[in-house]
Amino acid sequence: MEDTKIVIKSVDMNESMQSDVSEIAKQAFISSEVEKDIAATIKRECDKKFGPTWHVVVGRNFGSYVTHETGHFIYFYINHTAVLLFKSEH
Repeated sequence: MEDTKIVIKSVDMNESMQSDVSEIAKQAFISSEVEKDIAATIKRECDKKFGPTWHVVVGRNFGSYVTHETGHFIYFYINHTAVLLFKSEH
């Protein structure tokens, strides 16, 4: 998946965390093709690396409106699949 194209659509996150999240997401897409499993992997790894509580939506067609902690939000595409990742206090 070295040629995986990540396109960030919206972000409120420092560049270091963006890079880490991109790697976590790439690995999740390599390890599974099922969207709920990809989301679970991304959440588990982000909770472990950055502390709880992260929320993840993975899919090709969804709407969202969320509230997040400042500096902890990213919405991007890996190839043609969207990933919404954000952290909340509880």
